[in-house]
Amino acid sequence: MRFADIPGLSDSKYLLTQAVKNNHVAHAQLFYGKPGSGNMAIALAFATYLNCTDKQENDSCGKCPSCVKMDKLVHPDLQFVFPVSATKGISGKNVVSSSYLNEWREFLIANPFGSLEDWSGHYGAENKQANISKEESRNIVKSMTMTSFEGEYKVLIIWLPENMHSTAANGILKILEEPPAKTIFIMVSCDYERLLTTILSRCQLFKIPNFSTEDIETYLTKTHNLLPERAKTIAALSEGSIRTAIENIDESENDDHAIFRDWMRQCWTKDFIKINQTNDIFFKMSKTAQKLFLQYAINMLRHALVHSVWPEESEKLNSDEQGFVANFGKALNEQKIEVISSEINTALYHIERNANIRILFLDLSIRIGQAMTA
Repeated sequence: MRFADIPGLSDSKYLLTQAVKNNHVAHAQLFYGKPGSGNMAIALAFATYLNCTDKQENDSCGKCPSCVKMDKLVHPDLQFVFPVSATKGISGKNVVSSSYLNEWREFLIANPFGSLEDWSGHYGAENKQANISKEESRNIVKSMTMTSFEGEYKVLIIWLPENMHSTAANGILKILEEPPAKTIFIMVSCDYERLLTTILSRCQLFKIPNFSTEDIETYLTKTHNLLPERAKTIAALSEGSIRTAIENIDESENDDHAIFRDWMRQCWTKDFIKINQTNDIFFKMSKTAQKLFLQYAINMLRHALVHSVWPEESEKLNSDEQGFVANFGKALNEQKIEVISSEINTALYHIERNANIRILFLDLSIRIGQAMTA
């Protein structure tokens, strides 16, 4: 992981690279941010930059032997501690991070913005609570007292230290306060207030802000090949979390166009039997999927509104959507389309406030039908 792989967060990247250049790297740092933020990704990029043998102005080179090993998470001077729980094959004193390294590397490479829930599902936690056990502290002290193998720094990343057993936390206090030279502890937390004050007092706190909507848009278009408009809609509902944005992609995998097209026809003909069937589909969606669907509806209405003026805008749509937009724009005038858009926006507002979904959707369908035939 390099800083270039992480969208935005330019201030955070600058401060960390400057600390290395000025030889002001704190031996114990705590990167904290909300779930889905770039705290873990930044920690990985920072660790890569620390041991890069051909540092660039604002990033690691990505090509030297150290960077290549860091990218695969197999550098001998990069170690991890993370919450785990017993599984069918691992139990007792073996329930420590080192027993899950292969699964961890697979998970982290694929999900640098993942959550504890994602990780537990990946290694097969079987609904058991994951934590960092007291046994882990002995391993930390043992491994971190050794000098680095080949890099300038020996780096230990502790992911979600708020899930550390109090005995384990107390067990690492001494080495955390007085580590060997060129030894760096990086704690990555999503709820640092749960940490012992004795841990916090030994760490330099570094806040990782949420991603901006624009940063998430860029990430989705580049890494998930989403069309800009869809990426913008999903990013707007992600509250600064790339993990949430990726979840939203999965939530919106329904054929939104087919559902929307049929729904508009049902509203036009006031076919309440079929409207109730569509209501069932809408009701079964998650709250996020419901909001994404209505955002999609508003987007289609906007295209219908501007189609006659800027037909090139429709080139962003697929062939089915283009045909619908052209016909819809001819069937309804500007005023009616604006009224329908306003009604859908109002419905979005009420969904946010936990309105009864069946009543809301039926009422919305009636209002849309009235607007169409007014």
